[in-house]
Amino acid sequence: MSLFVIVTFMVLAFLGMPLAFALGVSALAGLWMSGIDLLVLPPRLMNSVNSFPLMSIPLFMIAGELMLKGGIMDRLVEFANAFIGRMRGGLAQVAIVSGAGLASVSGAAVADASALSSTLVPSLRKQYGLGFSTGVVAAAANLGPIIPPSGAMIVYAFMAGSSVSVGGMFMSGVVPGLILFACFMFLCWLIAWKRDYPLAGVPFSLGHVAREFRRSFIVFLMPVIVIGGIVAGAFTPTEGAAIGVCYALFLGFFVTRQLKVADLPGVLLTAAKTSAVVAAMIAYASTVTFLFTIDMLPFKLAALLQDLTQNPLVFLGLVAVMLLVVGMFLESNAAYIMLVPLFHPIAVSYGIDPLHFGFLFVLNLVIGMLTPPVGVVLFVVTGITGVKMGELVRESWPFIAAMYAVLLLCMLVPGVVTWLPERLGY
Repeated sequence: MSLFVIVTFMVLAFLGMPLAFALGVSALAGLWMSGIDLLVLPPRLMNSVNSFPLMSIPLFMIAGELMLKGGIMDRLVEFANAFIGRMRGGLAQVAIVSGAGLASVSGAAVADASALSSTLVPSLRKQYGLGFSTGVVAAAANLGPIIPPSGAMIVYAFMAGSSVSVGGMFMSGVVPGLILFACFMFLCWLIAWKRDYPLAGVPFSLGHVAREFRRSFIVFLMPVIVIGGIVAGAFTPTEGAAIGVCYALFLGFFVTRQLKVADLPGVLLTAAKTSAVVAAMIAYASTVTFLFTIDMLPFKLAALLQDLTQNPLVFLGLVAVMLLVVGMFLESNAAYIMLVPLFHPIAVSYGIDPLHFGFLFVLNLVIGMLTPPVGVVLFVVTGITGVKMGELVRESWPFIAAMYAVLLLCMLVPGVVTWLPERLGY
């Protein structure tokens, strides 16, 4: 039955059916094949999405969209330019800093790619050409699901169950995210030095940096308040996301004064469409997971893997290779929803820290968003900037290699991921 469900889903997906509906049809086919009463489907669909933590996903999306519409991006860019704009490859490094700053607000690579492409590429291409400029922007956008808050980590924690907390997942991404940020900054400097790109930006001045910091300080408080409150236990991730929405409204209307009431319907519609797709996939995937459980697929898969190897590191390597292939062909939310319930219990049976495995799972699929043929970030950047896909992929490879290097480091040295969550009690 499990094989029938999987084959049905893959055939429908490759035929072009939207993934959420492909999951739903596969679930119906599995119920029909197994002879289970179809009346079990409606309450299962309803219960799977009737969840308070899931509300944080649309709320974080709304907060990110409000920050973009409210002109917060401009302040982040101006602060980064004052601090590092005069370095070799400084404007590219400004894009990386802006991407990291945006990641601490939105938590979504696609939204970040859209914002960075439209705001930074016109200036970047004057200095570096279109190819390198778009490669930098795509890499910067991919920091979104790694640096907290992260929509991907919320979905993972929800699908993994009570053994993984959203706050713990958020904290697991801090140290690896900073390492990846430093690698991207170094790559921008190295490539600019090798290609002899000219210096650009204003000369460094403590006074200028201080002025821009004063202008941007209230913006930097948002991730401190939201993420700090979640980690400290002052409020739940959903409540934190709601506070982020209120804070973004305050900044847009009263600080930058660039947000207009007319912008709100578009912001809500964008968040609603994205959230509806995620919710539909979660609802249908719950039935698929139910069928897999009846068929005892997780136990059979665990037994197969443990027959192959008893070494947790080899297991992580096998999962990484599988996710590399999956990430190339399957949208990441669908991968979380289908695969986390299968592989999370197996990882626990190997004695792997749940947060360690969760972060590796997320990072694997985040890399897939930057990898052809179905790298969603690549399609967003090409659609906005007009760069050819081949040129963008060629310029993105150094950043993809850096992400794989950080993935290998986190795999071999679990403390890189687990040190901070353990210190904070997760």
